[in-house]
Amino acid sequence: MALGADRSGILRSVLQKSTTLILTGSLLGIGGAVATTRFLKSLLYDVTPTDPATLGVALVLVVCVSELAAYLPARRASRVDPLAALRQD
Repeated sequence: MALGADRSGILRSVLQKSTTLILTGSLLGIGGAVATTRFLKSLLYDVTPTDPATLGVALVLVVCVSELAAYLPARRASRVDPLAALRQD
């Protein structure tokens, strides 16, 4: 903000970077879960290890919680007074 960025630009930038990390990690996690199906079979009851509904619900839940965890600090960062931030560093 001290260099001319507006609040929405900062919020958008932080959320865009975090969304990229969240989706990459989620896809790697789903891939890892599918790859380890023979180990998961003994832990699951009445659900197959590659059940699309279960994996989809888990993916949506992880993405929603992660986006919220990224949004709250991004919103706080967009509200920081630029002069106070420059003085502190």
